[in-house]
Amino acid sequence: MKSVVVFRIDRRSGVATYLQIVHQVEQALRMGALEEGDRLPTAAQVAATTKVNPNTTLKAYRELERAGLAEVRQGAGTFITRSLAQPLAGPESPLRNALSEWMRQAHAEGLSGQDVTALFRAAYEATYPPDAHA
Repeated sequence: MKSVVVFRIDRRSGVATYLQIVHQVEQALRMGALEEGDRLPTAAQVAATTKVNPNTTLKAYRELERAGLAEVRQGAGTFITRSLAQPLAGPESPLRNALSEWMRQAHAEGLSGQDVTALFRAAYEATYPPDAHA
């Protein structure tokens, strides 16, 4: 059992803090960084590292529980109950390696993070039209 999620809160993003926590857990589940049985950090631990009110973290964990991704075990903590990882998205997958190589090449060519984001978004939207991923 591991707990390898470190939350990064962007206070300027316009996204509610509790939703940032939910999205980061979902992302960690998709990437295989969190797996079934892993324990999430306590609200106090999250507060210590991010300066987020513990109630905000608890709200995020309740949302994860409602989604069936986590369960609160009284006195023991909050644990992941299922994975969202797809085999082709794991750390050793050929698709992820190809994307990482593309990112390194884009960086070497001098593209900024914003340039890469714009390119990715354009390619994503061309492949997954809005009505297809609703």
